[in-house]
Order: sequence, then structure tokens, then C-alpha cells
Amino acid sequence: MLMHYFQFHIGDYKSHTHHLTVIEDIAYRRLLDHYYLHEAPIKQRDIARQIGMRDHEQEVLSVLNEFFVSTEKGFINDRADRAIAEYHGKKEQASKAGKASAERRSNARSTDVQPTINQEPLTINHKPKNTKTVAPPFGVTESVWQDWITLRKSKKAAVTQTALDGIEREARKAGVSLQTALETCCARGWTGFKATWMEEKMTPAQKAQNNMHQLTRGLTAPKQFWAKPVEVDNDRLLQS
Repeated sequence: MLMHYFQFHIGDYKSHTHHLTVIEDIAYRRLLDHYYLHEAPIKQRDIARQIGMRDHEQEVLSVLNEFFVSTEKGFINDRADRAIAEYHGKKEQASKAGKASAERRSNARSTDVQPTINQEPLTINHKPKNTKTVAPPFGVTESVWQDWITLRKSKKAAVTQTALDGIEREARKAGVSLQTALETCCARGWTGFKATWMEEKMTPAQKAQNNMHQLTRGLTAPKQFWAKPVEVDNDRLLQS
């Protein structure tokens, strides 16, 4: 399974790209998106068209040569390759753990142990415990994840996938990573997270940076619709 998202460190990104023009910055973000999406070296030929920047081919090639390394197979990015390898390593580890858990359950069901005649029936006072847990999402450190779970429990708020998905959606609206959103929740004692709450706490400089990030994300979004060609009635034009 290919990657659908990657961790974005705003401060680190800014320190390495502050010298880029707006067009070059957009080109770099699109090249990274393309690299993570396909998990393969980038071929120089036609790459500007593939990322929707055919009118800025020179800027695209300039960024490609600065931030990527040319090899026989194409341009690669060592940092992105490490992130991809870490992602698949965690996916493989989770898959093995799931298979081992399923095997243990299967072995437990296949035992020949029979209940004794004195076994008490299950009553309302013997409800089984809910063993369902939410796995820590990719890109969130273990310490922040545990802090967030502790916070939710202290506020008597259930730790559910639905709650986590809601925070992730609001984090995307605010232009921050899920890691940053959960860190903010822990620091401010929030059981939930809203993009508007984040904006209210921002300084003017932070709001300006966030608006630029949102603009960049909007420019990199794929077009969903194409304008329908207008049909011209030539006969009617001649009569007029």
C-alpha cells in the first residue's frame, strides 16, 4: 500500500526553503507530493507537466536539481526515502502483530477445555471489558499519543477513531499536522480540536504564515472540473 500522507515539519521546511520564490516553493511541494504518492524516482522528462506546472518548467527543474539527487533511475530524495521506509516498516510490523493476535485467538478457540458444572452464568455484573483500542496514527510520536490518551481519560472522554478522525480533519483545515494538533490539545487541556480555536490563539505573523500555507495547498490541489466549451451558432451570427 502506497503512502497517502507524510509528516510535514513547518519549521524545518521553512529553514531550507526560505530563499525560494513563490513559484519555486509550489514546485517543491508538488514534487514532494509526487514522490511520496508514487514512491519512485522522478524522471526529469515531462515532470513539469505531470505536476501541473508546464508553464514553469525552468523553476521545476531548478528545484529538482537543488533538492533531489540524480541517479541512473531518476531523481531521488534521501529524506523522503527514509520516511517511506519507516512507514512501510510500521505497516509490516502492525500486520505481523495482527496476524499473531488472530492466531492466538484461533488457538484459544480450538482448545478442548470444557466449563465445569459449577461455572456461574454471565450476569449483568459480569460484563466483558471492552478491549478495543485505537492504534497510534502514523506521524504521531508515542509520548504525545500517550499524553493525549491520558488527557481524554482524565476528562472522561472516550478514545475513539471517530474522535481522532475529527481532530485530523480540523488539523488539515488549520494547516497543521496531526502531531501539532494533539500537542496543542495536551498543552491547553482540550479534549477536542477546532481550526478556529487555533486561529484565535495565533499571532498576526503566525496567521500570515498559515494563510500562505493554505494558499499553497489550494494551488497544489487537483482540478475537479473543466469548463465546457461554448458552442457558437455561426448561422445566427451571419443573420445578425
